[in-house]
Amino acid sequence: MRHRRPALAVAGLGLCVLLASASQASASQAVATEPANGQAGPSAAAATPLTASNFRYTLSETSSSLVGALDAALPNVTMGAVADDANRTPSCDSAPSVTNRTAYYCWNAGDQDTPDWYPQGITTSSDALGEGTYDGKRINLVSWYDHAEDGIDKGVRISVSNLSASASAPPYRHILLVEPSGTTSAPSYRAVNVHAGGIMWYGNLLYVADTSGGFRVFDLDHLWQVSTGSSSAIGRQSDGSYHAFDYKYVLPQTAKFTDSTAGGYAQLQHSSVSLDRTSSPDSVIVSEYRSAADIDAGAQVRTIRVPIDYTNRYLKTASDGVIKATEAYRTDLESVQGSTAVNGEFFFSQSDGSDHSNPDSDGDLHTFAAPSGAIVRHGNALTVGAEDLSYDPTRDYLWSLGEYPGYRWVYAADASSF
Repeated sequence: MRHRRPALAVAGLGLCVLLASASQASASQAVATEPANGQAGPSAAAATPLTASNFRYTLSETSSSLVGALDAALPNVTMGAVADDANRTPSCDSAPSVTNRTAYYCWNAGDQDTPDWYPQGITTSSDALGEGTYDGKRINLVSWYDHAEDGIDKGVRISVSNLSASASAPPYRHILLVEPSGTTSAPSYRAVNVHAGGIMWYGNLLYVADTSGGFRVFDLDHLWQVSTGSSSAIGRQSDGSYHAFDYKYVLPQTAKFTDSTAGGYAQLQHSSVSLDRTSSPDSVIVSEYRSAADIDAGAQVRTIRVPIDYTNRYLKTASDGVIKATEAYRTDLESVQGSTAVNGEFFFSQSDGSDHSNPDSDGDLHTFAAPSGAIVRHGNALTVGAEDLSYDPTRDYLWSLGEYPGYRWVYAADASSF
């Protein structure tokens, strides 16, 4: 899992906006030869192609009868209804310093500063459907993992921000991810205890990165309203009511893609995930987070592309019946928090320190034109604590967000400018 630093005190926020990319680091155009075991190789000056088919997935699904029992027990609602039921209003004290910035918004004061939850992944309704809206609304989703030290692991919550209501201050509501449990006669659910470093919305399905396990998949066609009033209760209670730590809506896990490797490759760490609608077929981009110490100790940093099937919204099975990647590279970029691809060019967000008063701690953006281009650094192009990436092709927006308390802008940059 990603190595997290403690929450930091809020410092003064600068208002300046970077108007151009920092000087780009030069890199060799040569692509190194892949080692036989995929474990040793070159520096991050160029990406090294790997054998993509060595990265694989196996699908397992939640019992449909258990999901059906919960459908019968709880009111079903739509994502559009949840967006209309927003109960929080964001407010920004300042603008983020982001190269080629095109949009931004914030959270309310409580979410902006809380150390109890940390935002991580981002996806949009332009991932969900090609026209850019879902249930007639432009919506952004952001994942947060429970960081509180209260002895209760609440797992992951998702912020549903209604950008159709306001692009600069979209009202929002948090919903809780849950995993069905119990029996068909007494169905229940529990919290989903993953880091949720990346999320991807595709049709009615939400993919959530499970760092050491692949993907958890949640179905928006089973979005349930539950009882509120208890901040400590989860699942079915003795009186037959259903609670979710005082969240009004829950989104259930309905499938899982468990990852594996072949050819002697180390297991892939699923630190981020995004959708590429510019590929044919549509595909999923996954990258690893590794610290400088991890790399010094011999760990690789890899990114892969996996096709996805628009007909059932699942990862696409190859002709031999196996789900496997079709493109893979070793980059050895440290502290990669997010990645995506646009027309064959890969983008990587990199966190770069936590000294909020030092502009050199702002996040970097790296680009790589596959398969043989150099990895190019766009220094300090993002905010401090830069996290996941998501590309909106309807507006050429490259979305990201900051994780640190007090520095939690959600923002977009003009992708074509990099």
